[in-house]
Amino acid sequence: MDGEPVIAVSGLTVRYGAETAVRGIDLVVRRGEVLGVIGPDGAGKTSTLRAIAGLQRANGGAVRVLGRDAWRHRRALHHVVGYLAQRFALYGDLTVDENVRFFALLYGIQGWRARRDALLERVGLAQFRDRAADRLSGGMKQKLALACSLMHAPQLLLLDEPTTGVDPVTRREFWRLLADLVADGLTLVVATPYLDEAERCSRVVLFHRGRVLADAPPAELPGRLPGVVVEVAAAPRRQAAAALAALPGALDVQPFAARFHVRLASGEGATEQVRAALERAGVAAEEIRIVPAGLEDTFLHLTRAADEEAA
Repeated sequence: MDGEPVIAVSGLTVRYGAETAVRGIDLVVRRGEVLGVIGPDGAGKTSTLRAIAGLQRANGGAVRVLGRDAWRHRRALHHVVGYLAQRFALYGDLTVDENVRFFALLYGIQGWRARRDALLERVGLAQFRDRAADRLSGGMKQKLALACSLMHAPQLLLLDEPTTGVDPVTRREFWRLLADLVADGLTLVVATPYLDEAERCSRVVLFHRGRVLADAPPAELPGRLPGVVVEVAAAPRRQAAAALAALPGALDVQPFAARFHVRLASGEGATEQVRAALERAGVAAEEIRIVPAGLEDTFLHLTRAADEEAA
């Protein structure tokens, strides 16, 4: 990952009329990295990816991709950068084979038939090559879109929430494909709403309200979370939530599936404090234990802190 960055973003600003979607962000991605871009809806993830892909003109700042200005040299960069949009954007009335062939001819690829066959085999669509794209499942459509975005052998692949709405098994298969591509030397930037997917990345950037709140390897981010996290299983849930929120030293209370994560300023006597508070509220505690902070805990903390600061 040495040498000139694949992506160098400096002071990027993107506006839509009076609305500012991206507010002066800086970002560097080096060759071979897998960068995960996370953040709530409207955080600026898609606008940033589109600016990097040369599909969105920046209103301020600079975006350089593979040493070139992303907007000024967008036509040349489209031959070395792949982009997989959030929504399926291929031709539903064309077959799998016809969609891939269209992209091959669009890019003027020589000997495209062999590459098409290899890609369809790689993504598991070879046996469905004569099926219309509209008749594919959601996961198969995304695999077809991936094959099309790889036809021109890009050096950089940008993916905007590629597994949204896809079943868990297909999600794992998709990420297995991405891992193989990275092993082949591809650089990936993946926007994802799934934090378990972000943990697969070599680095994670957290966007919120058009700004970058954090940029670090996913294993390092939870270390920035103050206090300790206590996991609580208790019922009735409404009374439990109220009792936990009223705890002295409680920094945050968040529902996690059937449990709660309570973040306390100090770990000393933390489980005993929680148990006593629940007992006073007449709430039965099934389990109380201190757990390591996770990426989701960190995500919720940083976004809430940013909202409180803005307010």
